[in-house]
Amino acid sequence: MGEQDKRKILIIEDDKSLQNALVEMLTQEKYETISAFDGEEGLQKAKDEKPDLILLDIILPKKDGYEVLAEIKKGEEKNIPVLILTNLEEIDNVQKALDLGATTFMVKSDFSLKDVLEKVKENLK
Repeated sequence: MGEQDKRKILIIEDDKSLQNALVEMLTQEKYETISAFDGEEGLQKAKDEKPDLILLDIILPKKDGYEVLAEIKKGEEKNIPVLILTNLEEIDNVQKALDLGATTFMVKSDFSLKDVLEKVKENLK
């Protein structure tokens, strides 16, 4: 597998320790990672970098995850799988994210990094 075959994952997460943990885990798994720490930066990077998959937090500075998701699904990037990682558990939040086109919705407290990795692999098949 050459360098150019590396799958690219955009992580839009403002929690630096979680962002670092995800980057470290995905890098070990030979994925290329791109980090964004707020919604606006995330959206810009989704457009510029055309990642293969996006991990998206909902509670973000500047633009929240719902806005980011809605804009991604309106543009050329609409076919990129988006996995939501959040602390919001309410069913309305889950439904809203899925209605906007999220592929998977994961509540941070319920999932380990390994679970996130499994979902990433599943969605990149």
